[in-house]
Amino acid sequence: MGRASAIALVGVQGRVIEVEAHLTSQLPGFSIIGLPDAALGEARERVRSASAVADCPLPARRITVNLTPASIPKRGSGFDLAIAMAILGAEGIAPEVSRDVAYIGELGLDGRVRPVPGVIPMVIAARDAGVERVVVPVGNLEEALVVPGIEVLGTASLRASAITAGALLPPVDIEPVLPPAALDPVPRVHDLADVIGNAVGVRAVIAAAAGGHHMFLLGPPGAGKTMLAERLPGLLPDLDAEAALEVASVRSVSGLGNQSWSVRPPWEAPHHSSSAMALIGGGSGLLRPGAVSRATRGVLFLDEATEFPRAVLDALRQPLESGRITIHRSVGSAEFPARCQVVLAANPCPCGNAGSRGGPLCSCSPSTVRKYLGRISGPLLDRIDIRVAVPRVTTGTIRATEGTAPTTAAAAEHVAIARQRMAERLRGTGWSCNAEVTGPWLRSEGRAEPGATTALDRALDFGTLTMRGWDRVMRLAWTMADLGDVSRPGADEVRRALALRSAL
Repeated sequence: MGRASAIALVGVQGRVIEVEAHLTSQLPGFSIIGLPDAALGEARERVRSASAVADCPLPARRITVNLTPASIPKRGSGFDLAIAMAILGAEGIAPEVSRDVAYIGELGLDGRVRPVPGVIPMVIAARDAGVERVVVPVGNLEEALVVPGIEVLGTASLRASAITAGALLPPVDIEPVLPPAALDPVPRVHDLADVIGNAVGVRAVIAAAAGGHHMFLLGPPGAGKTMLAERLPGLLPDLDAEAALEVASVRSVSGLGNQSWSVRPPWEAPHHSSSAMALIGGGSGLLRPGAVSRATRGVLFLDEATEFPRAVLDALRQPLESGRITIHRSVGSAEFPARCQVVLAANPCPCGNAGSRGGPLCSCSPSTVRKYLGRISGPLLDRIDIRVAVPRVTTGTIRATEGTAPTTAAAAEHVAIARQRMAERLRGTGWSCNAEVTGPWLRSEGRAEPGATTALDRALDFGTLTMRGWDRVMRLAWTMADLGDVSRPGADEVRRALALRSAL
Protein backbone atom coordinates (compact mmCIF):
# COMPACT_ATOMS: atom_id res chain seq x y z
CA MET A 1 0.00 0.00 0.00
CA GLY A 2 1.40 3.38 -0.98
CA ARG A 3 0.17 6.63 0.55
CA ALA A 4 0.70 10.27 -0.35
CA SER A 5 -1.20 13.50 0.23
CA ALA A 6 -2.89 15.84 -2.24
CA ILE A 7 -5.06 18.94 -1.86
CA ALA A 8 -8.67 19.30 -3.00
CA LEU A 9 -9.69 22.91 -3.60
CA VAL A 10 -13.22 24.20 -3.07
CA GLY A 11 -13.33 27.93 -3.77
CA VAL A 12 -10.30 29.30 -1.94
CA GLN A 13 -10.47 26.67 0.80
CA GLY A 14 -8.26 23.59 0.56
CA ARG A 15 -8.73 20.16 2.11
CA VAL A 16 -5.95 17.58 2.50
CA ILE A 17 -6.78 14.36 0.63
CA GLU A 18 -5.04 11.07 1.34
CA VAL A 19 -4.15 9.20 -1.86
CA GLU A 20 -3.99 5.42 -1.34
CA ALA A 21 -2.63 3.08 -4.01
CA HIS A 22 -3.20 -0.66 -3.78
CA LEU A 23 -1.64 -3.24 -6.14
CA THR A 24 -3.09 -6.73 -6.54
CA SER A 25 -2.18 -9.71 -8.70
CA GLN A 26 -5.45 -9.72 -10.61
CA LEU A 27 -5.83 -8.89 -14.28
CA PRO A 28 -4.08 -5.60 -15.18
CA GLY A 29 -6.24 -2.51 -14.72
CA PHE A 30 -6.23 1.01 -13.34
CA SER A 31 -9.16 2.58 -11.50
CA ILE A 32 -9.54 5.78 -9.47
CA ILE A 33 -12.29 5.97 -6.86
CA GLY A 34 -13.38 8.71 -4.44
CA LEU A 35 -15.63 11.06 -6.48
CA PRO A 36 -13.17 12.09 -9.23
CA ASP A 37 -14.39 14.34 -12.04
CA ALA A 38 -13.72 13.73 -15.74
CA ALA A 39 -10.36 15.55 -15.76
CA LEU A 40 -9.19 13.55 -12.74
CA GLY A 41 -10.44 10.29 -14.26
CA GLU A 42 -8.17 10.92 -17.26
CA ALA A 43 -5.18 10.90 -14.89
CA ARG A 44 -4.87 7.17 -15.59
CA GLU A 45 -3.42 7.77 -19.04
CA ARG A 46 -1.25 10.69 -17.98
CA VAL A 47 0.24 8.75 -15.06
CA ARG A 48 0.81 5.65 -17.19
CA SER A 49 2.66 7.55 -19.92
CA ALA A 50 4.66 9.77 -17.52
CA SER A 51 5.76 6.73 -15.49
CA ALA A 52 7.02 4.97 -18.60
CA VAL A 53 9.04 8.04 -19.64
CA ALA A 54 10.50 8.26 -16.11
CA ASP A 55 11.87 4.67 -16.43
CA CYS A 56 9.51 3.35 -13.76
CA PRO A 57 6.56 1.95 -15.77
CA LEU A 58 3.43 0.85 -14.01
CA PRO A 59 3.34 -2.86 -13.18
CA ALA A 60 1.10 -5.28 -15.06
CA ARG A 61 -1.16 -5.61 -12.04
CA ARG A 62 -4.50 -4.34 -10.86
CA ILE A 63 -4.02 -0.74 -9.57
CA THR A 64 -6.70 0.83 -7.39
CA VAL A 65 -6.29 4.43 -6.28
CA ASN A 66 -8.57 5.69 -3.53
CA LEU A 67 -8.97 9.39 -2.77
CA THR A 68 -10.15 9.79 0.80
CA PRO A 69 -12.34 11.20 2.28
CA ALA A 70 -14.46 9.76 -0.48
CA SER A 71 -17.37 12.11 0.25
CA ILE A 72 -15.49 15.22 -0.97
CA PRO A 73 -15.68 15.87 -4.74
CA LYS A 74 -12.23 16.04 -6.38
CA ARG A 75 -11.75 18.11 -9.48
CA GLY A 76 -8.91 18.99 -11.81
CA SER A 77 -5.57 17.56 -12.86
CA GLY A 78 -3.61 18.71 -9.79
CA PHE A 79 -3.84 15.18 -8.29
CA ASP A 80 -1.70 13.56 -11.02
CA LEU A 81 1.64 13.80 -9.24
CA ALA A 82 0.25 12.54 -5.92
CA ILE A 83 -1.40 9.54 -7.64
CA ALA A 84 1.83 8.64 -9.46
CA MET A 85 3.93 8.94 -6.29
CA ALA A 86 1.49 6.81 -4.29
CA ILE A 87 1.70 4.07 -6.93
CA LEU A 88 5.51 4.25 -6.99
CA GLY A 89 5.47 3.99 -3.19
CA ALA A 90 3.22 0.93 -3.29
CA GLU A 91 5.49 -0.66 -5.88
CA GLY A 92 8.56 -0.02 -3.71
CA ILE A 93 10.31 2.17 -6.27
CA ALA A 94 9.98 5.33 -4.12
CA PRO A 95 10.10 4.03 -0.53
CA GLU A 96 10.14 7.47 1.13
CA VAL A 97 6.69 8.50 -0.12
CA SER A 98 4.39 9.17 2.82
CA ARG A 99 1.23 11.00 3.78
CA ASP A 100 3.41 13.67 5.46
CA VAL A 101 4.33 14.98 2.01
CA ALA A 102 1.74 16.64 -0.24
CA TYR A 103 2.25 16.51 -4.00
CA ILE A 104 0.63 19.07 -6.31
CA GLY A 105 0.93 19.10 -10.09
CA GLU A 106 -0.36 17.91 -13.45
CA LEU A 107 1.67 15.34 -15.38
CA GLY A 108 2.40 15.67 -19.07
CA LEU A 109 2.82 12.65 -21.31
CA ASP A 110 6.55 13.45 -21.43
CA GLY A 111 6.87 13.08 -17.66
CA ARG A 112 7.19 16.78 -16.89
CA VAL A 113 5.15 18.34 -14.08
CA ARG A 114 3.00 21.23 -15.27
CA PRO A 115 1.77 24.21 -13.20
CA VAL A 116 -1.79 24.23 -11.89
CA PRO A 117 -3.97 27.11 -10.62
CA GLY A 118 -4.73 27.64 -6.95
CA VAL A 119 -1.37 26.61 -5.50
CA ILE A 120 -1.33 29.27 -2.75
CA PRO A 121 -4.55 28.16 -0.98
CA MET A 122 -3.44 24.55 -1.46
CA VAL A 123 -0.15 25.19 0.35
CA ILE A 124 -1.99 27.10 3.09
CA ALA A 125 -4.34 24.13 3.58
CA ALA A 126 -1.40 21.73 3.78
CA ARG A 127 0.36 23.92 6.34
CA ASP A 128 -2.75 24.26 8.50
CA ALA A 129 -3.30 20.47 8.39
CA GLY A 130 0.21 19.79 9.70
CA VAL A 131 1.76 18.47 6.46
CA GLU A 132 5.55 18.69 6.73
CA ARG A 133 6.45 19.32 3.09
CA VAL A 134 4.75 20.29 -0.15
CA VAL A 135 6.13 19.42 -3.59
CA VAL A 136 4.88 21.72 -6.36
CA PRO A 137 5.73 22.22 -10.03
CA VAL A 138 8.75 24.43 -10.68
CA GLY A 139 6.41 26.77 -12.51
CA ASN A 140 4.44 27.28 -9.28
CA LEU A 141 7.44 27.44 -6.92
CA GLU A 142 7.76 31.23 -6.78
CA GLU A 143 4.03 31.47 -6.16
CA ALA A 144 4.05 28.82 -3.40
CA LEU A 145 7.02 30.29 -1.52
CA VAL A 146 4.96 33.28 -0.39
CA VAL A 147 3.23 31.02 2.17
CA PRO A 148 5.23 31.02 5.43
CA GLY A 149 5.59 28.19 7.91
CA ILE A 150 6.01 25.18 5.61
CA GLU A 151 8.77 23.61 3.51
CA VAL A 152 8.09 23.92 -0.21
CA LEU A 153 10.07 22.10 -2.91
CA GLY A 154 9.86 22.47 -6.68
CA THR A 155 9.94 19.56 -9.09
CA ALA A 156 10.36 19.57 -12.85
CA SER A 157 9.39 15.96 -13.58
CA LEU A 158 7.99 12.75 -12.13
CA ARG A 159 11.48 11.25 -12.36
CA ALA A 160 12.93 14.04 -10.18
CA SER A 161 10.14 13.57 -7.62
CA ALA A 162 10.77 9.82 -7.51
CA ILE A 163 14.51 10.35 -6.96
CA THR A 164 13.76 12.77 -4.10
CA ALA A 165 11.56 10.06 -2.57
CA GLY A 166 14.37 7.47 -2.63
CA ALA A 167 14.08 5.97 -6.13
CA LEU A 168 17.38 4.53 -7.41
CA LEU A 169 17.29 6.24 -10.79
CA PRO A 170 20.05 8.26 -12.48
CA PRO A 171 19.13 11.98 -12.64
CA VAL A 172 18.30 13.44 -16.04
CA ASP A 173 18.22 17.13 -16.93
CA ILE A 174 14.69 18.04 -17.98
CA GLU A 175 13.58 21.51 -18.97
CA PRO A 176 10.75 22.52 -16.59
CA VAL A 177 7.41 23.89 -17.74
CA LEU A 178 7.33 27.56 -16.78
CA PRO A 179 4.38 29.98 -16.74
CA PRO A 180 4.33 32.88 -19.21
CA ALA A 181 6.22 36.00 -18.14
CA ALA A 182 4.26 38.85 -16.58
CA LEU A 183 3.53 41.58 -19.10
CA ASP A 184 3.00 44.46 -16.67
CA PRO A 185 3.21 43.29 -13.04
CA VAL A 186 3.17 46.82 -11.59
CA PRO A 187 0.01 48.80 -12.44
CA ARG A 188 0.41 52.47 -13.25
CA VAL A 189 -0.52 54.89 -10.47
CA HIS A 190 -2.60 57.86 -11.62
CA ASP A 191 -1.91 61.21 -9.95
CA LEU A 192 -4.75 62.94 -8.13
CA ALA A 193 -3.26 66.31 -9.07
CA ASP A 194 -4.41 65.69 -12.66
CA VAL A 195 -8.03 66.22 -11.56
CA ILE A 196 -9.20 69.76 -12.31
CA GLY A 197 -12.44 71.41 -11.30
CA ASN A 198 -13.89 68.67 -9.08
CA ALA A 199 -12.99 69.72 -5.55
CA VAL A 200 -15.93 67.85 -4.01
CA GLY A 201 -15.03 64.74 -5.98
CA VAL A 202 -11.42 64.92 -4.79
CA ARG A 203 -12.52 65.22 -1.16
CA ALA A 204 -14.89 62.30 -1.67
CA VAL A 205 -12.16 60.06 -3.10
CA ILE A 206 -9.82 60.89 -0.21
CA ALA A 207 -12.59 60.13 2.31
CA ALA A 208 -13.40 56.85 0.54
CA ALA A 209 -9.74 55.81 0.64
CA ALA A 210 -9.35 56.74 4.30
CA GLY A 211 -12.42 54.94 5.61
CA GLY A 212 -12.87 52.15 3.06
CA HIS A 213 -16.26 53.51 1.94
CA HIS A 214 -18.27 52.66 -1.18
CA MET A 215 -18.88 55.54 -3.59
CA PHE A 216 -21.32 56.54 -6.35
CA LEU A 217 -20.29 59.15 -8.92
CA LEU A 218 -23.07 60.67 -11.04
CA GLY A 219 -22.43 63.17 -13.81
CA PRO A 220 -22.48 63.90 -17.54
CA PRO A 221 -20.07 62.21 -19.97
CA GLY A 222 -16.54 63.59 -19.79
CA ALA A 223 -16.97 65.19 -16.36
CA GLY A 224 -14.18 63.08 -14.83
CA LYS A 225 -15.98 60.22 -13.05
CA THR A 226 -13.63 57.52 -14.34
CA MET A 227 -10.66 59.81 -13.75
CA LEU A 228 -11.57 60.14 -10.08
CA ALA A 229 -12.20 56.42 -9.63
CA GLU A 230 -8.87 55.46 -11.19
CA ARG A 231 -7.04 57.54 -8.60
CA LEU A 232 -8.58 55.71 -5.64
CA PRO A 233 -6.21 52.66 -5.64
CA GLY A 234 -3.15 54.91 -5.49
CA LEU A 235 -4.42 56.45 -2.25
CA LEU A 236 -4.91 53.12 -0.47
CA PRO A 237 -2.12 51.89 1.83
CA ASP A 238 -0.17 48.70 1.14
CA LEU A 239 -1.74 45.44 2.29
CA ASP A 240 -0.45 43.78 5.43
CA ALA A 241 0.84 40.19 5.28
CA GLU A 242 -2.51 38.58 6.12
CA ALA A 243 -4.50 40.65 3.63
CA ALA A 244 -1.89 40.17 0.89
CA LEU A 245 -2.04 36.40 1.39
CA GLU A 246 -5.85 36.48 1.14
CA VAL A 247 -5.65 38.47 -2.10
CA ALA A 248 -2.92 36.16 -3.44
CA SER A 249 -5.11 33.12 -2.73
CA VAL A 250 -7.95 34.50 -4.85
CA ARG A 251 -5.59 35.56 -7.63
CA SER A 252 -3.92 32.14 -7.54
CA VAL A 253 -7.27 30.37 -7.96
CA SER A 254 -7.98 32.75 -10.84
CA GLY A 255 -4.89 31.43 -12.61
CA LEU A 256 -2.51 34.38 -12.26
CA GLY A 257 0.33 32.10 -11.10
CA ASN A 258 3.51 33.91 -10.11
CA GLN A 259 1.73 37.24 -10.56
CA SER A 260 -0.60 36.41 -7.66
CA TRP A 261 1.45 38.04 -4.90
CA SER A 262 1.27 41.80 -4.51
CA VAL A 263 1.16 44.19 -1.59
CA ARG A 264 -0.88 46.70 -3.56
CA PRO A 265 -4.72 46.61 -3.40
CA PRO A 266 -6.24 45.04 -6.53
CA TRP A 267 -8.31 46.89 -9.10
CA GLU A 268 -11.13 45.29 -11.08
CA ALA A 269 -13.22 47.08 -13.70
CA PRO A 270 -15.55 44.61 -15.48
CA HIS A 271 -17.43 45.68 -18.60
CA HIS A 272 -21.11 46.51 -18.25
CA SER A 273 -22.00 43.50 -20.40
CA SER A 274 -20.71 41.15 -17.67
CA SER A 275 -23.07 38.49 -16.36
CA ALA A 276 -23.92 37.85 -12.73
CA MET A 277 -21.59 34.83 -12.81
CA ALA A 278 -18.70 36.98 -14.07
CA LEU A 279 -19.32 39.53 -11.33
CA ILE A 280 -20.10 37.21 -8.41
CA GLY A 281 -18.38 33.98 -9.48
CA GLY A 282 -19.47 30.41 -10.10
CA GLY A 283 -19.24 27.91 -12.92
CA SER A 284 -20.78 24.61 -13.92
CA GLY A 285 -17.82 22.55 -12.75
CA LEU A 286 -14.92 24.10 -10.85
CA LEU A 287 -16.27 27.15 -9.02
CA ARG A 288 -14.22 30.25 -9.85
CA PRO A 289 -14.14 33.66 -8.11
CA GLY A 290 -15.85 36.58 -9.80
CA ALA A 291 -14.75 40.20 -10.11
CA VAL A 292 -16.06 41.10 -6.64
CA SER A 293 -13.77 38.44 -5.11
CA ARG A 294 -10.76 39.29 -7.27
CA ALA A 295 -11.15 42.88 -6.04
CA THR A 296 -11.15 41.89 -2.36
CA ARG A 297 -9.10 44.32 -0.23
CA GLY A 298 -9.10 46.64 -3.24
CA VAL A 299 -11.49 48.46 -5.58
CA LEU A 300 -14.30 47.14 -7.80
CA PHE A 301 -15.17 49.85 -10.33
CA LEU A 302 -18.43 49.54 -12.25
CA ASP A 303 -18.36 52.19 -14.96
CA GLU A 304 -21.63 52.93 -16.74
CA ALA A 305 -23.37 51.26 -13.80
CA THR A 306 -26.86 51.95 -15.18
CA GLU A 307 -25.98 49.87 -18.25
CA PHE A 308 -25.52 46.75 -16.11
CA PRO A 309 -28.63 44.55 -15.83
CA ARG A 310 -30.42 45.33 -12.59
CA ALA A 311 -30.24 41.70 -11.45
CA VAL A 312 -26.46 41.76 -11.85
CA LEU A 313 -26.11 44.89 -9.71
CA ASP A 314 -28.49 43.57 -7.06
CA ALA A 315 -26.31 40.48 -6.71
CA LEU A 316 -23.81 42.79 -4.97
CA ARG A 317 -26.15 43.63 -2.12
CA GLN A 318 -25.30 40.68 0.11
CA PRO A 319 -21.49 40.82 -0.44
CA LEU A 320 -21.46 44.55 0.38
CA GLU A 321 -22.89 43.77 3.82
CA SER A 322 -21.08 40.56 4.75
CA GLY A 323 -17.78 40.92 2.90
CA ARG A 324 -18.07 37.32 1.67
CA ILE A 325 -19.96 35.51 -1.08
CA THR A 326 -21.14 31.90 -0.91
CA ILE A 327 -21.92 30.27 -4.25
CA HIS A 328 -24.19 27.22 -4.31
CA ARG A 329 -24.32 24.94 -7.34
CA SER A 330 -25.43 21.37 -7.93
CA VAL A 331 -21.76 20.27 -7.79
CA GLY A 332 -21.31 21.85 -4.34
CA SER A 333 -20.77 25.22 -2.71
CA ALA A 334 -17.78 27.50 -2.26
CA GLU A 335 -17.12 30.62 -0.23
CA PHE A 336 -15.01 33.49 -1.51
CA PRO A 337 -13.91 36.74 0.15
CA ALA A 338 -15.60 39.88 -1.19
CA ARG A 339 -14.48 42.69 1.11
CA CYS A 340 -13.82 45.39 -1.46
CA GLN A 341 -14.69 49.02 -2.09
CA VAL A 342 -17.34 49.37 -4.77
CA VAL A 343 -17.28 52.50 -6.92
CA LEU A 344 -20.24 53.09 -9.24
CA ALA A 345 -20.17 55.67 -12.02
CA ALA A 346 -23.19 56.60 -14.14
CA ASN A 347 -24.65 59.26 -16.40
CA PRO A 348 -27.79 61.05 -15.16
CA CYS A 349 -29.88 59.94 -18.17
CA PRO A 350 -29.49 58.11 -21.50
CA CYS A 351 -28.35 61.26 -23.31
CA GLY A 352 -26.16 62.29 -20.36
CA ASN A 353 -27.32 65.91 -20.14
CA ALA A 354 -29.97 65.82 -17.40
CA GLY A 355 -29.32 68.49 -14.78
CA SER A 356 -26.32 69.97 -16.60
CA ARG A 357 -25.80 73.72 -16.44
CA GLY A 358 -24.68 75.60 -19.49
CA GLY A 359 -24.54 72.48 -21.66
CA PRO A 360 -26.83 70.84 -24.20
CA LEU A 361 -30.42 70.42 -23.15
CA CYS A 362 -31.58 66.99 -22.05
CA SER A 363 -33.77 65.29 -24.65
CA CYS A 364 -35.07 62.59 -22.29
CA SER A 365 -38.53 62.60 -20.77
CA PRO A 366 -38.86 62.58 -16.95
CA SER A 367 -40.16 59.00 -17.02
CA THR A 368 -37.14 57.93 -19.10
CA VAL A 369 -34.76 59.55 -16.61
CA ARG A 370 -36.50 57.85 -13.67
CA LYS A 371 -36.45 54.49 -15.41
CA TYR A 372 -32.77 54.90 -16.34
CA LEU A 373 -31.62 55.74 -12.82
CA GLY A 374 -34.01 53.14 -11.41
CA ARG A 375 -31.73 50.41 -12.72
CA ILE A 376 -29.72 51.04 -9.56
CA SER A 377 -32.15 49.80 -6.94
CA GLY A 378 -32.88 51.64 -3.71
CA PRO A 379 -31.54 48.85 -1.45
CA LEU A 380 -28.24 48.83 -3.36
CA LEU A 381 -27.96 52.62 -3.31
CA ASP A 382 -28.68 52.59 0.44
CA ARG A 383 -25.49 50.56 0.89
CA ILE A 384 -23.34 53.24 -0.79
CA ASP A 385 -21.77 55.59 1.77
CA ILE A 386 -20.69 58.43 -0.54
CA ARG A 387 -22.83 59.81 -3.37
CA VAL A 388 -21.29 62.68 -5.31
CA ALA A 389 -22.46 64.68 -8.31
CA VAL A 390 -19.59 65.33 -10.71
CA PRO A 391 -20.42 68.49 -12.70
CA ARG A 392 -19.25 69.33 -16.19
CA VAL A 393 -15.93 71.19 -16.17
CA THR A 394 -15.84 74.67 -17.71
CA THR A 395 -12.96 77.00 -18.54
CA GLY A 396 -13.91 79.11 -15.52
CA THR A 397 -13.53 76.20 -13.11
CA ILE A 398 -10.26 75.20 -14.78
CA ARG A 399 -8.78 78.66 -14.22
CA ALA A 400 -10.14 78.87 -10.67
CA THR A 401 -9.09 75.41 -9.47
CA GLU A 402 -6.03 74.49 -11.54
CA GLY A 403 -3.25 73.29 -9.25
CA THR A 404 -5.45 73.11 -6.14
CA ALA A 405 -5.86 69.31 -6.05
CA PRO A 406 -3.26 67.53 -3.90
CA THR A 407 -0.85 65.05 -5.41
CA THR A 408 -1.45 61.34 -4.92
CA ALA A 409 1.62 61.14 -2.68
CA ALA A 410 0.42 63.94 -0.39
CA ALA A 411 -3.15 62.60 -0.23
CA ALA A 412 -1.91 59.04 0.40
CA GLU A 413 0.15 60.29 3.35
CA HIS A 414 -2.96 62.00 4.74
CA VAL A 415 -4.92 58.78 4.27
CA ALA A 416 -2.19 56.75 5.99
CA ILE A 417 -2.31 59.01 9.06
CA ALA A 418 -6.10 58.64 9.23
CA ARG A 419 -5.78 54.85 8.87
CA GLN A 420 -3.30 54.82 11.74
CA ARG A 421 -5.80 56.63 13.95
CA MET A 422 -8.44 54.06 13.02
CA ALA A 423 -6.08 51.15 13.74
CA GLU A 424 -5.31 52.49 17.22
CA ARG A 425 -8.98 53.08 18.02
CA LEU A 426 -10.19 49.74 16.63
CA ARG A 427 -7.35 47.61 17.98
CA GLY A 428 -8.67 44.29 19.27
CA THR A 429 -12.09 44.59 17.60
CA GLY A 430 -11.24 42.72 14.39
CA TRP A 431 -12.05 45.79 12.27
CA SER A 432 -9.44 47.64 10.26
CA CYS A 433 -11.31 50.72 9.00
CA ASN A 434 -14.40 52.77 9.74
CA ALA A 435 -16.48 51.15 6.99
CA GLU A 436 -16.39 47.85 8.90
CA VAL A 437 -17.67 48.98 12.32
CA THR A 438 -21.16 47.92 13.39
CA GLY A 439 -24.20 49.94 14.41
CA PRO A 440 -24.11 48.85 18.08
CA TRP A 441 -20.53 50.14 18.34
CA LEU A 442 -21.54 53.47 16.78
CA ARG A 443 -24.28 53.89 19.39
CA SER A 444 -22.10 52.93 22.35
CA GLU A 445 -18.30 53.29 22.37
CA GLY A 446 -18.31 55.04 19.00
CA ARG A 447 -21.07 57.57 19.63
CA ALA A 448 -20.59 61.14 18.47
CA GLU A 449 -20.42 64.26 20.61
CA PRO A 450 -23.68 65.10 22.46
CA GLY A 451 -26.17 66.74 20.11
CA ALA A 452 -24.07 66.06 17.00
CA THR A 453 -26.57 63.64 15.45
CA THR A 454 -29.65 65.88 15.68
CA ALA A 455 -29.94 66.23 11.89
CA LEU A 456 -29.51 62.48 11.42
CA ASP A 457 -32.10 61.64 14.05
CA ARG A 458 -34.59 64.02 12.43
CA ALA A 459 -34.02 62.45 9.00
CA LEU A 460 -34.50 58.98 10.50
CA ASP A 461 -37.77 60.02 12.17
CA PHE A 462 -39.10 61.55 8.94
CA GLY A 463 -38.20 58.42 6.95
CA THR A 464 -35.74 60.17 4.61
CA LEU A 465 -32.92 58.07 6.08
CA THR A 466 -32.96 54.37 6.92
CA MET A 467 -31.31 52.84 9.96
CA ARG A 468 -28.63 51.45 7.65
CA GLY A 469 -28.17 54.93 6.23
CA TRP A 470 -27.82 56.35 9.75
CA ASP A 471 -25.03 53.88 10.47
CA ARG A 472 -23.26 54.62 7.21
CA VAL A 473 -23.36 58.38 7.76
CA MET A 474 -21.85 57.89 11.20
CA ARG A 475 -19.09 55.68 9.79
CA LEU A 476 -18.33 58.43 7.30
CA ALA A 477 -18.43 61.01 10.12
CA TRP A 478 -15.74 59.05 11.95
CA THR A 479 -13.64 59.20 8.77
CA MET A 480 -14.15 62.96 8.64
CA ALA A 481 -12.95 63.13 12.25
CA ASP A 482 -9.88 61.00 11.51
CA LEU A 483 -8.96 63.13 8.49
CA GLY A 484 -9.47 66.28 10.56
CA ASP A 485 -7.50 64.96 13.57
CA VAL A 486 -10.57 65.16 15.81
CA SER A 487 -10.94 62.68 18.66
CA ARG A 488 -14.71 62.19 18.22
CA PRO A 489 -17.19 63.29 15.53
CA GLY A 490 -19.00 66.51 16.26
CA ALA A 491 -21.82 68.34 14.53
CA ASP A 492 -19.47 69.64 11.81
CA GLU A 493 -18.16 66.15 10.92
CA VAL A 494 -21.69 64.72 10.86
CA ARG A 495 -22.90 67.53 8.57
CA ARG A 496 -20.01 66.99 6.17
CA ALA A 497 -20.65 63.24 6.15
CA LEU A 498 -24.35 63.76 5.51
CA ALA A 499 -23.51 66.21 2.71
CA LEU A 500 -21.29 63.59 0.98
CA ARG A 501 -24.04 61.01 1.25
CA SER A 502 -26.79 63.28 -0.10
CA ALA A 503 -24.76 65.32 -2.62
CA LEU A 504 -26.73 64.07 -5.63
